[in-house]
Amino acid sequence: QKVGIRVNPGVGSGGFSSSTTGFSKTNVGGPSSSFGIWHEYLTDGTVPAIVEKYGLEPERIHTHIGSGSDPVIWQSVARKSLSFCELWDTVTALNLGGGYKVGRNPDEKTTDLGEIGAPVKDAFEEFAKEHGRELTLEIEPGTYLVANAGALVSKIQDKVSTKSPTVDDGHIYLKMDAGMTDVLRPSLYGAIHPITILPASGKSEDVGTSTESVVVVGHCCESGDLMTPKPGEPESLDERVLRTATIGDVAVMDGSGAYCAGMSTKNYNSFPEAPEVLVDLEGGVHLIRKRQALKQIYENECDVPSGVF
Repeated sequence: QKVGIRVNPGVGSGGFSSSTTGFSKTNVGGPSSSFGIWHEYLTDGTVPAIVEKYGLEPERIHTHIGSGSDPVIWQSVARKSLSFCELWDTVTALNLGGGYKVGRNPDEKTTDLGEIGAPVKDAFEEFAKEHGRELTLEIEPGTYLVANAGALVSKIQDKVSTKSPTVDDGHIYLKMDAGMTDVLRPSLYGAIHPITILPASGKSEDVGTSTESVVVVGHCCESGDLMTPKPGEPESLDERVLRTATIGDVAVMDGSGAYCAGMSTKNYNSFPEAPEVLVDLEGGVHLIRKRQALKQIYENECDVPSGVF
């Protein structure tokens, strides 16, 4: 039986945490992560014994450490992962996972694949020379490729102020007609997405120059439906300076490609799944997912048999 073995290499790199061993929702390596078999179980003979006992044939080693951008960590984990490939001469591929950091905002650093990749290439060549076999390098760069290729387009459906002479910590809230049902990253990770306010008229001459400091929230009856948290702190409100908005204006949340739609809280509060539109290289617009019909939300529900209650 051919198998792949997911290994926790002992360190991670991700999100807003600088720690390689502490807990972070986007750090998926190290002692604070449940993903993969702890690396010491490979080197102390535990996993090799299981492989031998059940007649398994490892053909792939897989590590994935998170969505950080520190090249030193990536390179060290790549070399450590290669050491796991030495345990079985049946291993033909090393999957180093994905999570390559994408800078959605001007102050965020995007992973330099060249900086990370060159030493890793050298390490693979050294492995081949030393062990007489070449390994296939596998990566999972989905987010890196398409995160900034998608945007959530919504309308401002309400504007609320809790500011008053008697309140010190009031805010102006912009309420979108979308939210965690479409993009969950801010609520889940405290992720920061660029937001642009555009006029409802659609005319560039109507784009104003005045700005205001606001908190942007979603349409769910849920305190966690927050689009402008503090960086890395999904429980904390943060204000964002945006163009002054009125009800009916358009709010565009960029960096919403990759897994944003897939991980959303679909159908929470019975909101239907939003439609998706593809804009081609010539500017043509194509509907690639229809708006979900209300009936589709509950069509799999079954009647409770009589006499249950």
